[in-house]
Amino acid sequence: MERSVEVTTGESVAIAYELAGLGSRFFAVFVDFALQLAVAAAALLLAVWLVPGVAPAKAASAGKLAGALLLALAIVAAFLLFFGYFIVFEWLWQGRTPGKRIVGIRVVRDGGFPLDFTSSVIRNVVRLLEFSLGFYALSAFVVLASPLNRRLGDMAAGTLVVRDARYERAPAPMPRALEREDPVVRELSAAECDLVRRYAARRATLRNAARPAVAAKIAALVRPKLGATFDHLSDDDLLVHLAETALR
Repeated sequence: MERSVEVTTGESVAIAYELAGLGSRFFAVFVDFALQLAVAAAALLLAVWLVPGVAPAKAASAGKLAGALLLALAIVAAFLLFFGYFIVFEWLWQGRTPGKRIVGIRVVRDGGFPLDFTSSVIRNVVRLLEFSLGFYALSAFVVLASPLNRRLGDMAAGTLVVRDARYERAPAPMPRALEREDPVVRELSAAECDLVRRYAARRATLRNAARPAVAAKIAALVRPKLGATFDHLSDDDLLVHLAETALR
């Protein structure tokens, strides 16, 4: 069953997100796990080729100290690969890992804000506990029981996993470039400028049916304050244009 959640901004504009379901989340985990195993296997083969002492036939002749160091390095490398993988990708790829990107989902913070480093660390520390309890069996139960499709890591970090909707926006003719000192921009309050930026940053995650309604509400706030005529631009085009030119 598909679920969605509405986030209300400080300007009382509601933005709807479609929550990622259990199937898409587990398929993304499967893809990520397969990639991790592939990297681990390649690293092991490379180590066997570069360091003969780790080959089974020569393991007995390797010194105890060398063997202990190799084992410690292997444990650290495996930990970084299987734990740091999710943190690094989610932090640098705006809440997405390779698996999530393929499936078309991403992690966001409560309120629709982009995932930050701290939240990614928290949700993935809890992931270790969830993985140890029957390979995410507990996670599956919690996601199904949660009205927001959260696992324990999401609850601890205050995050949501949402669908990353995509669509192609037809290019529209743009008016003259706007500058920061332009009266068009100075008429907008700081809160309105922030709202425009947030819409432009999150529009790809909005469902196609919800995007026009959200854009219309925000455009209704800013159009009366613009010193130039933008009637030839749709609400979505106007907000994206302001975010990409005047409000950078």
